[in-house]
Amino acid sequence: MAVDTGAFLARLGMLTTSDHTSVVSMNLFVALLCACIVIGHLLEESRWMNESITALAIGLCTGIVILLASGGKSSHLLVFSEDLFFIYLLPPIIFNAGFQVKKKHFFRNFMTIMLFGAIGTLISFAIISLGAIHFFQKMNIGSLKIGDILAIGAIFSATDSVCTLQVLNQDETPLLYSLVFGEGVVNDATSIVLFNAIQSFDLSHFDSSIALQFIGNFMYLFITSTILGVFAGLLSAYMIKKLYFGRHSTDREVALMMLMAYLSYMLAELFYLSGILTVFFCGIVMSHYTWHNVTESSRVTTKHAFATLSFVSEIFIFLYVGMDALDIDKWRVIRDSPGKSVGVSSILLGLILVGRAAFVFPLSFLSNLTKNSPYEKVSLKQQVTIWWAGLMRGAVSMALAYNQFTRSGHTQLHLNAIMITSTITVVLFSTVVFGLMTKPLVRILLPQSKQTASMISSEPSSPKSSTVPLLSNRHDCETGKGSQHHVPRPTSLRMLLGIPSRSVHHYWRKFDDAFMRPVFGGRGFVPFVPGSPIEPDVVQWH
Repeated sequence: MAVDTGAFLARLGMLTTSDHTSVVSMNLFVALLCACIVIGHLLEESRWMNESITALAIGLCTGIVILLASGGKSSHLLVFSEDLFFIYLLPPIIFNAGFQVKKKHFFRNFMTIMLFGAIGTLISFAIISLGAIHFFQKMNIGSLKIGDILAIGAIFSATDSVCTLQVLNQDETPLLYSLVFGEGVVNDATSIVLFNAIQSFDLSHFDSSIALQFIGNFMYLFITSTILGVFAGLLSAYMIKKLYFGRHSTDREVALMMLMAYLSYMLAELFYLSGILTVFFCGIVMSHYTWHNVTESSRVTTKHAFATLSFVSEIFIFLYVGMDALDIDKWRVIRDSPGKSVGVSSILLGLILVGRAAFVFPLSFLSNLTKNSPYEKVSLKQQVTIWWAGLMRGAVSMALAYNQFTRSGHTQLHLNAIMITSTITVVLFSTVVFGLMTKPLVRILLPQSKQTASMISSEPSSPKSSTVPLLSNRHDCETGKGSQHHVPRPTSLRMLLGIPSRSVHHYWRKFDDAFMRPVFGGRGFVPFVPGSPIEPDVVQWH
């Protein structure tokens, strides 16, 4: 009995020590998060630094300290977990992106955003995959399967435009901001959908039927994920509108909004769909309907709560990436061939540059053909900014690389270690070097951003504006004043590609006001409940 008791106490002591170690690690990590926020605030006006680079730099410094303190055994406080990233950190970031987006600018440029985010990502994916096949075979780094090659294309097609978005101002450059922001979200979703589609197929015997199934699976994931997100958002709006929790407790409606948003993401993962697309469109629908159905205090609470969760998650990710970059186990596996890792990283960076340019400039040209107003067109300087914004790689690329080339965050295979260390190198180099150059570059390219913004905001927003050039030509011909106010006739190609996006938006608004808002609520359609803290601007609608 004494022996059993002693063994039990020894085991309990080991568990207690392990738990205490975890508590110490979490304390240090939370302290580092606080340090990132404070230092980021102090460097707010810096010409070069931003909070992402600050968190990355602090993570690197912390990793060096831990590496030295542990005698070269470890460099991080927490072990990388795909569940931690995809289930806990990514959902609040993507949801807040949809929840806070300025829908007017986002949907006005929706076709251009989808061109860049979906079609552009596929072009970049194809170029990176083909380039990897061509160059990696010559480097003799090992036998990569076709699934690994395509996975590399998906991994490095996922952009991270956080650094550029922190420099751009949504009010000063609404067109450029909406394009960079929208393309970034759709790009991440497309890359992850591509990655999941690649993993779900046996590509060892690739033929035309497999290609068609692959395309069909991609479209299925894209469409069904979007529908699920819209459905979850509408369901939350209907429940809150009908039950009106705010009459008794604002805590309940805030909790319901948060839980419904998270439920939409988890349902997508449960049905093997794209959680990013689902939670993004759930955020857009919630901000359009649900947010207007809750009380004023709940509106303020949810707006700042979602933004805070997103902010902390982003800092957490960059801090961890900085520490994990010095993980000695991965670098020890490739210590006999560091040149190959550097060569692979250089090739991947070159393919990223080429793949990005291969779609930004041609698709911008096509998009400009559909625009009548010069203020709606993407100028060359804006195209360069969009190209630059997508050169950085971040947490999504890291997570996908870990998913493809490691098991539980570790790998002992030489080829897999090369791909992991190359991904780390690309992420660090692009985030630090390209990120440091972002602020000066944007200030050089867009020195008159405020003036440009005022010109854009002064443009007419009514659906009739799309027909003004044709009416002006006709009026000038009839009155004989064409020489004084000459409006150039659009080319045949522009007329062919031209899409009356504003009239589509106009009809959507009519449909929304007539059918959607009376059922799901929204601005101007919130029921008045006696004694409820309803806002004056809502009462005016009644």
